[in-house]
Amino acid sequence: MTTATGTHTSTITGIITMITTMADALDTATLYRLLAFLSPAFPIGAFTYSHGLEQVIDEGDVRDAASLQAWLQDVLTHGAGRSDGILLVETLRAAHSGDRAAVEDLIELGLALQPSKERHLESSAQGTAFMGAVTAAWAPEATTPASRLLANLTMGEDRIETWPYPVAVGLVAAAWAVPEDAILTAFLHAFAANMVSVAIRAVPLGQSDGQRCLAAAQGRIATLTDRIRASGLEDLGTAGLLTDIASMAHETKYSRLFRS
Repeated sequence: MTTATGTHTSTITGIITMITTMADALDTATLYRLLAFLSPAFPIGAFTYSHGLEQVIDEGDVRDAASLQAWLQDVLTHGAGRSDGILLVETLRAAHSGDRAAVEDLIELGLALQPSKERHLESSAQGTAFMGAVTAAWAPEATTPASRLLANLTMGEDRIETWPYPVAVGLVAAAWAVPEDAILTAFLHAFAANMVSVAIRAVPLGQSDGQRCLAAAQGRIATLTDRIRASGLEDLGTAGLLTDIASMAHETKYSRLFRS
């Protein structure tokens, strides 16, 4: 029987394995923050969202490790993995230059791009919780354009109240000077790890099969990271229609484990 503790432990192990390959390029303080921000223990409630996967599992389209791996790779390459990655990188770059107007535009765009009510909740609830946790415990000193922008957007009467998750992560990464490739790789891995955690609980899938799916996604995430960094807002777009439809159908489920 799979336990919640076992799922949590294997997910953290996968994150450490992925991110420590970057250790030579990161100072230990930055690596520590990166591990904290994208840890499943970071208080954003990621474990309560399935990105429509619960519906896909109920319909029988994801039923084992092979079908999960295929679904996951498609969502990463053609769905929210790619589009959220582009939003993250664009936010990080705008924040480094202190461009408040550009970041505010990306906030609006990130919320508007959500294809369903539940996916809007998934992104906005996680993003807002992420920003709340950072400003409460991890706020950097306002010494750079990005860190000053973070302070301006999260404090005062004109602060932003609702954040799409990738934009929140991009701004915080810029404020803490986390390298672009590192935060993007960690972000995509965290997305994949959460989907594997959903499948372990809902298929149900064994721990070893879950780790095999994460291992298989490593090359795809590395390639996708390079493509995203070479992309721009004009490249935004998804082709994950079945995933989007599943997220719309999910809200009509009589009984469910997840909020999306």
